[in-house]
Amino acid sequence: MSSAELSVFIRAIGVHTPERKLTNAELSKMVDTSDEWIKTRSGIAERRIAAPGENPSDMGAKAAAKALERAGLTPADVDLLIVATMTPDVPFPSTACLLQAKLGLRRDIPCFDVSAACSGFVYALQVAKDMMRSGAYRRTLVIGSEKLSSVVDWSDRTTCVLFGDGAGAVLLETTPEKNVGLLGNLLGADGNNSELLHCIGGGSAAPATTDSLRDGKHFLRMNGKEVFRHAVRVMAESCERVLAQCDVKSEQVAWFIPHQANSRILEAVASQLNVGMDRFPSNLERYGNTSAASIPLALEEAWTDGKLKHGDLVLIVAFGAGLTWGATLLRWHEPPR
Repeated sequence: MSSAELSVFIRAIGVHTPERKLTNAELSKMVDTSDEWIKTRSGIAERRIAAPGENPSDMGAKAAAKALERAGLTPADVDLLIVATMTPDVPFPSTACLLQAKLGLRRDIPCFDVSAACSGFVYALQVAKDMMRSGAYRRTLVIGSEKLSSVVDWSDRTTCVLFGDGAGAVLLETTPEKNVGLLGNLLGADGNNSELLHCIGGGSAAPATTDSLRDGKHFLRMNGKEVFRHAVRVMAESCERVLAQCDVKSEQVAWFIPHQANSRILEAVASQLNVGMDRFPSNLERYGNTSAASIPLALEEAWTDGKLKHGDLVLIVAFGAGLTWGATLLRWHEPPR
């Protein structure tokens, strides 16, 4: 069998979330908001906040270690590492290189970050799939890990209520078996609307200075109304295009696992696809928006809750800053527990 005919499937999955829970009631003491206001507009009741010194590489390493343990494998069995994050530990080196050292992975493997914000995990899946189908890599760790609490303006009630910290990892593996694992992928971007969701400070265009810190340029800023409009349209279209690509009808999909951004967005996407919310698992209420970590967190929870069955068709879809978006259709392969 040629390498182009290899399939790539999720061999194992693992997650990690910080211990600290920040509730809506606590937030209402920090900014002018309330539990009812937050829940009505986002569906979020609490989110996890990383401890000081608990960085994306730390959370990602714990999630990856859990995936390896479930697979019955060791760090030496990993051939490639891709980390999706918009909140890297440091500007450089990559969070992937830091994570490689913490996991004790081999020193002869590629390790790099993917920066596509909330779409990062879906982007990383396609990059991994294409690299693995070359035949050069058999097992890949794809990790989404975020510390959004480090870029949130805790005085801005329109954004600080939405985001949380966490990490999720999948161990991908190749197989000659056909029609399993990652079946279809679609990625897209629109840099013309980058100002709708961005952080302008801290990069080479606007290095950190006393003035930039004073002006809050290192905080995340978002035009919520416009992001909502674009997200609903593009996520629904991405799902439809991937289904058409794979010649699959929406009713054949057992579960839709969307990026956990906002309950209103999820409901609107489900409505456009004419799919009931009972097929849209969500953990938004407890974790909020964890960007690149949200899909693996939701996927792992759906699996541990017994929702995902071997052979189920699962469609994951995301939208994020960039603007970026992506969708992947996969046939679930039951991982070891």
